[in-house]
Amino acid sequence: MSSPNLDAFSSSPEPAVSGSRPWIRRLLGNAGAVVGLALLTSIAIAAAFAGWLAPHDPLLANPAIRHLSPFTPVHWLGTDELGRDILSRLLFGARLALLVAVVPTLLALLAGGCIGLVVGYMGGASDSATMRVFDVMFAFPGILLALGIGAALGPGLGSMIIAIVVVTIPAFGRVVRGGVLAAKRELYVEAARSLGYSHWRVAARHILPNILGPIVVYATLQTGRNVILAASLSFLGLGPQPPTPDWGQMLSSGRTALAVAPHVATIPGLAIVLLAIAFNLMGDGARDLLDPRLKRQLP
Repeated sequence: MSSPNLDAFSSSPEPAVSGSRPWIRRLLGNAGAVVGLALLTSIAIAAAFAGWLAPHDPLLANPAIRHLSPFTPVHWLGTDELGRDILSRLLFGARLALLVAVVPTLLALLAGGCIGLVVGYMGGASDSATMRVFDVMFAFPGILLALGIGAALGPGLGSMIIAIVVVTIPAFGRVVRGGVLAAKRELYVEAARSLGYSHWRVAARHILPNILGPIVVYATLQTGRNVILAASLSFLGLGPQPPTPDWGQMLSSGRTALAVAPHVATIPGLAIVLLAIAFNLMGDGARDLLDPRLKRQLP
């Protein structure tokens, strides 16, 4: 049995939204979401086809042409301190940038979401104890906690992903718990309980689907934050190690040549900013798309 519609308990239900694809109209009507989607799609395509789009081997060094300026016929974005083509390294680095942004978000959402759903629904001592643990973790700045975990595990891609996941689990747990606390007092939850449904079915089949909107929005915004967090860890030497093309590591190695070749650090830095902005704009668009109050304002 599906969750009862709350409109059934209202004396004056809202009229249905006209049109077969109202969500498309709302998405296309949000300029920020369109820009974010275009940026994210472009970066994803560049990452997927980096092997075909890259003009040179990203690991091939040629010290004779190091710090070559951008907009040259052979090296469109110039070369770095070892004479490697920046455009090629940027394209291959997009794969890692998307990986360390999306995968930790999904893992943290799964772990933190399960924790928040269980403790929020059950309440009691387990809820209080879990929130106190989250409070302790929130007491540390996210970058500082990630640095500690990364340093303890050692540099590398796996260690960086684990550090980001651990840092972001409490936030997802809090978001899901808050939604559960609000939803479990609604009439449709009381109706499901009165029908004798198990706690698991009430939580997973009736509460969780009704709080997915805020969770999706927060996950999208958190992915943008993870782009910056991952770049920061790589910048400090705790991410993928050279010669792996990684935007944070490229930014770190280029900072020593800012006076003579600022493009070596500026280009990967700009790529990091654009990717983070793309996810943030998508998060804003998802918020507008999933907000039921905006749905009712459509003609």
